[in-house]
Amino acid sequence: MRMISIRWTRRGVALATLGLLLLAPAGAIRAQDPVTVRIGFASIGIDNRPFAGGSSAAIAHANRYVEDEFKNDPAIKVEWFFFKGAGPAVNEAFANGQLDFALQGDLPSVIGRASGLKTKILLASGAHAPIYLAAAPGSNITSVKDLKGRKVSIFRGTNNHLAAVKVLAANGLGERDLQVINMDEASTNAALASKNIDAAFGNFGLLLLADQGLATIVYTTKGDNPAFERHSTLIATEAFANRRPELTARLVKALTRASWWSSQEENRDAVFAIWAKSGRPAAAYKADFADQPLKYRNSPLIDDSIVAHYRYQAQQAREFGLIRRDVSVEGWFAPQFLDAALKELGLETFWTRYGADGKPASGS
Repeated sequence: MRMISIRWTRRGVALATLGLLLLAPAGAIRAQDPVTVRIGFASIGIDNRPFAGGSSAAIAHANRYVEDEFKNDPAIKVEWFFFKGAGPAVNEAFANGQLDFALQGDLPSVIGRASGLKTKILLASGAHAPIYLAAAPGSNITSVKDLKGRKVSIFRGTNNHLAAVKVLAANGLGERDLQVINMDEASTNAALASKNIDAAFGNFGLLLLADQGLATIVYTTKGDNPAFERHSTLIATEAFANRRPELTARLVKALTRASWWSSQEENRDAVFAIWAKSGRPAAAYKADFADQPLKYRNSPLIDDSIVAHYRYQAQQAREFGLIRRDVSVEGWFAPQFLDAALKELGLETFWTRYGADGKPASGS
């Protein structure tokens, strides 16, 4: 498991005298107890840069929203971790007690829950994302149906994986009909460019390859069935959320502020420029977000569409053999932290809520 961390520590000044300590309320003393808030990303920048893109959480990290929230709390330290192994590596870190929070895709979160990880889903960040199918240069692949018998890269265990499986099923194919090769993004890009594979399912990184003439985009879930979309959310360990609900609430508020800024159309170019710190060009993000409002992609809402999506993901993961037991989403979501943040920030009606059918909810 590859893990890179950035650590920002805010050291405080100790209480001047024992008398002050004795006079301080118990709650104030507890507030000074040192605590480290460990946040993970199921992604990493090009050449292992400690930055991510494509989500409001990436903005929160790059622009230090969380650090600003805790700037007057010297006992609180914030650490960020970026995982080359994506969702599976995040699950491993959770299992080893190395993280308190993480931004993770839907399928890895479902797999973690199926494996017994005790987590809570707090808010969406990186929702409604599409996937792409790219073919090697000069390939005669022009549609999903043409993949039968071909060498196709799919990064297994990630939220791209289940989306790809659903797209294949909609076209009368299964993984067994293909020569599936499990590759991460960097390996996939190299294999496509060198024609060592025929095609690949992946995210917006494939758009950059296509722009360089090293691949051809033959399909995207954009404009197709909303069930093919990928969603990422901020999840917390139950232990941390239960032990430190006040810190959890403040972290959610910080990310909600980042979601609001990231949803402003006047900030579109600035958002892409910040995400480009990951090493992926702003042009790739611009293409990925083309024809979609920032408020749609950067909404933090845990609405009926998100809950229904995770329920469906769990069912589909079981049906396709990606998990070995049924997973219930009941009790998994903890929207009270986001609801409080929306109320405090006056954003209760800023984003559109969607129903389980993927359409705007009544009154939204």
